[in-house]
Amino acid sequence: MGWYEALARPLLFGLDPEAAHDLGLRAVASGLVPPSPSPSLPVEVFGVRFPNPVGLAAGFDKNAVAVEHWGALGFGFVEVGTVTRHPQPGNPKPRMFRLPEHRALINRLGFNNEGADAVARRLELASPRIPVGVNLGKSKVTPLEEAAEDYAYSFRRLRELGDYFVVNVSSPNTPGLRSLQDRPALAAILGRLREVDSTRPLLVKVAPDLEEGQLDDVASLVGEFGLAGVVATNTTVARPLPSDPGIEGGLSGAPLGPLADRALARLRSSCPAGTVLIGVGGVTTPDDARRKFSLGADLVQVYTGFVYGGPSFPSRLVAALAAP
Repeated sequence: MGWYEALARPLLFGLDPEAAHDLGLRAVASGLVPPSPSPSLPVEVFGVRFPNPVGLAAGFDKNAVAVEHWGALGFGFVEVGTVTRHPQPGNPKPRMFRLPEHRALINRLGFNNEGADAVARRLELASPRIPVGVNLGKSKVTPLEEAAEDYAYSFRRLRELGDYFVVNVSSPNTPGLRSLQDRPALAAILGRLREVDSTRPLLVKVAPDLEEGQLDDVASLVGEFGLAGVVATNTTVARPLPSDPGIEGGLSGAPLGPLADRALARLRSSCPAGTVLIGVGGVTTPDDARRKFSLGADLVQVYTGFVYGGPSFPSRLVAALAAP
């Protein structure tokens, strides 16, 4: 048992989950967390070279405060955000909950972030050592019918500051957001973003709760708008647990794995050849990551596995993937 499992995690898990998250993020951003480098396992997709295929999923470093430090912990890339056009506080607290017996989390954070302008200013001053993705969301105050312009503002402001960009229309914690996954609404958003910039790698992040036909619609839009790929998946509103804990929000962690894998496999079969798939949801062990790759993922991301596994989790994951 390492120092994190023996000492740090019991202390952190004694705190409110969001307070523990904020404390851990500040420690990383301050360079106080011991480095844990990963072996080299390079991957190149959509013209970007990743030192290894394991990334930190969106939602952890929402405001890009620690982008210069994630590489030291062994990550091959980091996705910041979700970033919205307008700064917003998110949903009322408490809004993050642990389910330790399931190695899972439930959150209803609601895109709390400092806004596109503030994140852009921070990225302009940063010198990250690994690729940075930027996850874009809709501001809560923006009506659904104005969503395309809301996303366009953030994309225009940030497009020179990230290595790839993700359209997040799948969080369950912003009212009505998931309706933007429907083909007409998503096509309007993607078309507007392509007007802003037709060259930057653009992906879309989908929910694990979509039906096969809805996933096929997403796949057809990948081809229509020349998207670089799909992030599969966000959290789930389902409760694949022995009993429902009765907590509203999106479930992540080990129980999400089968749902996310189903969506990943369907997208690999229906997306155009060459589409990059980022597998996320339920990666808590090396076998989970290997399964994502076997189903067609080009890269994987972790969040809840990192919370439970600690700072050395990404490097241990990469080392296991690199082992013969």
